[in-house]
Amino acid sequence: MTILHSIDELKNQFDTDVLNGKPDKDAFEEIKRKYTSRKGKIAELFAQLGSADPDIRPEAGKALNELKEYITIKLDGLSAVVSDNTEVTAADQLDLTLSGDPFPVGSIHPLTKVIEEITTIFTKLGFSLAYGPEIDTDFYNFEALNILKHHPARDMQDTFYVTDDVVLRTHTSNNQIHMMENHDPPIKVIAPGRVYRNEDVSVRSYCLFHQIEGLYVDKNVSMADLKGVLNYFAREFFGKNVKTRFRPSYFPFTEPSAEMDVSCYFCSQNGCNICKYTGWLEILGCGMVDPEVFKSVGYDPDIWSGYAFGMGIERMAMQRYGIEDIRMFYEGDIRFLRQF
Repeated sequence: MTILHSIDELKNQFDTDVLNGKPDKDAFEEIKRKYTSRKGKIAELFAQLGSADPDIRPEAGKALNELKEYITIKLDGLSAVVSDNTEVTAADQLDLTLSGDPFPVGSIHPLTKVIEEITTIFTKLGFSLAYGPEIDTDFYNFEALNILKHHPARDMQDTFYVTDDVVLRTHTSNNQIHMMENHDPPIKVIAPGRVYRNEDVSVRSYCLFHQIEGLYVDKNVSMADLKGVLNYFAREFFGKNVKTRFRPSYFPFTEPSAEMDVSCYFCSQNGCNICKYTGWLEILGCGMVDPEVFKSVGYDPDIWSGYAFGMGIERMAMQRYGIEDIRMFYEGDIRFLRQF
């Protein structure tokens, strides 16, 4: 039997199958697979075309293509009949053009939000951003900041030591030393970053947290300049009606030193558990840069003066959002993070 006879016979067989087949989905799919699949009847004849007599091969190729087109048209028509007679199911009624279920997207972490807000306020005042190493030498983290060996102030900061002379920084004040070593005054920078302390993890303390340090060095810088900048920051961050106060304090790298409080905006200074019923919230430490710090970086304290301040981001975020457990910032609980 020549391939031309096989083509005619396949056409007759197809017509018989279509005529006798039931107009349902399963029968239609079976006919479609039988004739048009990759291993179907038409594919078999195309495979035989290469070994056919060269004299009839052109005619056979034309006839085979015509048969393929004929079967395709017939199947398209049969498909419409099957669709009309097929019982409509719930799946068939699915509208694929409708929007799907909402897919929740992430949000900015509350600590990141607070850092961005604080840096925006200070950059408006002309401060630049500075970053430094989280692993630093004892010199930059302590000695250059007037915290010498065996100084009692070292007991205030439980330190992670990498080696005898290398530590995980306990504050971002190390950035101030790097900046002053590498730049001539005037300097006006803020330095955000992570810091580490070997403390027990509890509601109010964690082994790592975030700080933002500020440093301004120029001629004739005064405590009044520092208070003006920090009062402006408090109004921008906490609102125009916030009250501030400065209390004398002690830091080895500033003299005089102070701590700054703001009026409790949760209770309007009536007293609540957030402010421990004092009506005030402590937000940062500050002071005039100690002349000994200037000497450690080669600045002449008779010419240059400056102020520095530092605040804990977690404390600011807890006060801003009324969060009472610092551990919530680091647990990755989606229910907590979705609130921001």
